[in-house]
Amino acid sequence: MEFDYLQTPIGRLLLVADEAGLRHIDFPNADQDARIDASWNRGRRFLGATIEQLQAYFAGDLTAFDVALAARGTAFRKTVWDELVRIPYGQTISYGELARRIRQPNASRAVGAANGANPLPIIVPCHRVIGSSGKLTGFGGGLPTKQWLLEHERRHAPPTAFILQ
Repeated sequence: MEFDYLQTPIGRLLLVADEAGLRHIDFPNADQDARIDASWNRGRRFLGATIEQLQAYFAGDLTAFDVALAARGTAFRKTVWDELVRIPYGQTISYGELARRIRQPNASRAVGAANGANPLPIIVPCHRVIGSSGKLTGFGGGLPTKQWLLEHERRHAPPTAFILQ
């Protein structure tokens, strides 16, 4: 397992990966260094593509990631996370809509819990899920970070194509 840090407009991210792919992204907080296991090595052999793509994302030049992901979670959580990556850049959906998309329309709370357990925020864009009222709700990086990410994506989203009839 290897780790490294990436300085971003939202603060320093902790990235963790191994030969299987990206395992974890941790938002800036006081406990970041405490999360590092003594057996991990600092390096970028497995993180190079992730770092390049995150830098491009924060520069406004990348709208979709293409890196190997190796998050650990239950089958239900993985189903939710797989659906999260289908939410278009610059757009948001509600927890209820996310539950409907995975064919579990009564599972909004479970979807919210899976969203909150997402170990790969930004790349698996849990920040694009909001309350049914349109209000920003819980986010591991804090609501100001969620708001920043959503505004960043809205600023850099490609223009919507209109079909003239």
